[in-house]
Amino acid sequence: MNLTKILIFSGLVGSALIGGVSFTFGTAIMGSLQRMPAGQGAAAMNLINARIQNPLFLLIFCGTALVCLAVAILALVKDTPGKWWVLAGSALYLIGVIVVSFAVNIPLNEHLATIDPYSAAGAAEWQTYLTKWNPANNVRAITGTLAVIAFALALHAGAGSQPAAESSPQTPGVGTVWS
Repeated sequence: MNLTKILIFSGLVGSALIGGVSFTFGTAIMGSLQRMPAGQGAAAMNLINARIQNPLFLLIFCGTALVCLAVAILALVKDTPGKWWVLAGSALYLIGVIVVSFAVNIPLNEHLATIDPYSAAGAAEWQTYLTKWNPANNVRAITGTLAVIAFALALHAGAGSQPAAESSPQTPGVGTVWS
C-alpha cells in the first residue's frame, strides 16, 4: 500500500469518525439536552464542549483536515485515477466539517460558555443556540458521511495505485483470477 492510499484511507476513517460523532449529536445527544430544563441542558452542553477538547478528538478532527489537504494536493500532482473523488471527499470534509465548525459551532460553544445557564437570559440564549447549532451540526454529519463515500469511491477507482505501465507483470495463474 502506497502513501496516497494510506492517506485516502486515513481521510475515510477520520471522516467516518467525525461524521459519526456529529450524527450521534444530531440524533441523540442534542434531542436529549433539548428535553432537559434549559439551565440543565446548557450546563450539560458546556461540560460536553469542555470535555471534547481532548487530545484524541483533536488529533482526529484536525489530523483528518491535514490528511485531506495532503491527499488533495497529491491527487492533483499525481493525476491519479479517482482524483475527483479524492478532491470531493477532501472538500466535503474541509468545508462541511472544518469550516462549518469554526464558522458556526465553535463560536456558539464559546458564547454559550460565557452565559449563566440558569438565568432567564441563559434560558433564552440556550434556545437561540439550539436553533443555530443543530442545523450546522447536521451539515457536519451529512458532509462527513458524504466524504466517507467519496473516499471509498476514490479507493475503488484505484486512486493511489501505480499506473499500469509501472506495475510489475504477473505470471498467468499467479495472483490473478481467470474468468
